[in-house]
Amino acid sequence: MLQLLRDFIKRSDHNEITYEQFMNIVLYNPQKGYYMSEKEKIGTRGDFLTSSNISNVFGTLFASIFMKLINEEGIPPYICEIGGGNGRFANAVLEQLKEISQDAYDKVTYLIIETSPYHRSLQQEILPIGKKVLQYSSLAEAKVDYPGFSGIIFSNELFDAFPVRVVEKVDDDLFEVKITTNEENQLIETFSPLIAEEISSYIKEYDVQLTNGQRYEIPLAMLQYIDEMNHFLKSGVIFTVDYGYIKEEWEEPAHRRGSLRGYYQHQLIDNPLLNPGKMDLTTHIHFGSLVQYGEKRGLVFVNKMRQDEFLLKAGILTYLQDHFDTNPFSETSKQNRAIRSMIMDGGMSSAFHVVIQQKAIQIDWPNS
Repeated sequence: MLQLLRDFIKRSDHNEITYEQFMNIVLYNPQKGYYMSEKEKIGTRGDFLTSSNISNVFGTLFASIFMKLINEEGIPPYICEIGGGNGRFANAVLEQLKEISQDAYDKVTYLIIETSPYHRSLQQEILPIGKKVLQYSSLAEAKVDYPGFSGIIFSNELFDAFPVRVVEKVDDDLFEVKITTNEENQLIETFSPLIAEEISSYIKEYDVQLTNGQRYEIPLAMLQYIDEMNHFLKSGVIFTVDYGYIKEEWEEPAHRRGSLRGYYQHQLIDNPLLNPGKMDLTTHIHFGSLVQYGEKRGLVFVNKMRQDEFLLKAGILTYLQDHFDTNPFSETSKQNRAIRSMIMDGGMSSAFHVVIQQKAIQIDWPNS
């Protein structure tokens, strides 16, 4: 991977590449990218956890929400999960549909979008691929079969893995932070005068105000993908689950160095240039631009709430089970612990938010 990056830098203009280019290579290169590699990335043996891998209750709750939208609001029975990972969320949803009724299960078609061949192979081990579940490597591929998709789009920790551009303000001037190599052929950061019009346009559009020494990620790839989602979705509802900040939070002193970090074996790595291709890279997403950009394209904002609050309103406490089993490793004990971990103050869910958008439909959502 290091040699791949060095060669790419040498071939580039001015012997430097953007953080977006760097992240695309180290995360998504078909041969050596982190997400494309044949190794476990999610769970205790991987580098990070997701809510759907803590407990099936996460998928179970969303399955009930999906069916309510389908049965009571007339949403077509099509679910598209983007970034399906190892397939555990999809499996939990489908199992709950069976619990609701055979009719509920039979009527739903489940699309799962996953770029990683390895993750698609994991999905094939637990999901009825080709029958109930249709696998695609991209939205563009799915659009061939569903040129006017109407239904539900769901993603969990999708946009936090998208490449970003990085800027920093130094002596009252804005610079783009890029990557080059030093005399020892090591990867280092370099500062280039900000000339990219797309970055300048974003800064103006979303009124980004930086102080000297402040670093900021520009999520151009996220906005491009919102366009792709919008072109794919004819009508329906979008659920986006992720961690991030609104504009006022980005301006807080605690976030003045940005949020781009690595995760390696559940350890937070401050330097994103370490372990290229061997660790996850992630940023907190920009909820403000996600919502505003979508609104201008017909994706109507419905609500944003913390994940723990969302789960409580969705009825997660009803899945707590009374039991007198002293075995801490029983299925009931593990499920109860997982539920508590998802709603406890300061727990994982307090850092996540659920954003709901809708397009070309009218739904009477609860005020809460």
